[in-house]
Amino acid sequence: ERQLVESGGGLVQAGGSLRLSCAASGFTFDYYNVGWFRQAPGKEREGVSCIRSSDGSTTYEDSVKGRFTISRDNAKNTVFLQMDGLKPEDTAVYYCAALTYGDTCPGPYFFDYGGQGTQVTVSS
Repeated sequence: ERQLVESGGGLVQAGGSLRLSCAASGFTFDYYNVGWFRQAPGKEREGVSCIRSSDGSTTYEDSVKGRFTISRDNAKNTVFLQMDGLKPEDTAVYYCAALTYGDTCPGPYFFDYGGQGTQVTVSS
């Protein structure tokens, strides 16, 4: 079965760090652009970051620039999101998604494979 599984979420105090993992199974991650998204209660799902398969280039949503870092380990079929300097407004369910379509990053609802999410809660 082809699937993505997120892990690494949890409860952390403001200023703390978490490292999320997005592990693919049943298919090879190498040729997929992978994105992280988040959805807070009552809000739309929004893009957080993306890493492209072709050249490893990355993009970040403005509010996380300088605090979050996306990376990938194709040998482990896993993409990571290192989150430092966490703020209460980062609290959300975080999802990853994968898309193979040139250099196009996946959208919140436009992807080939998507995970079930992991909860991140940042206390003040």
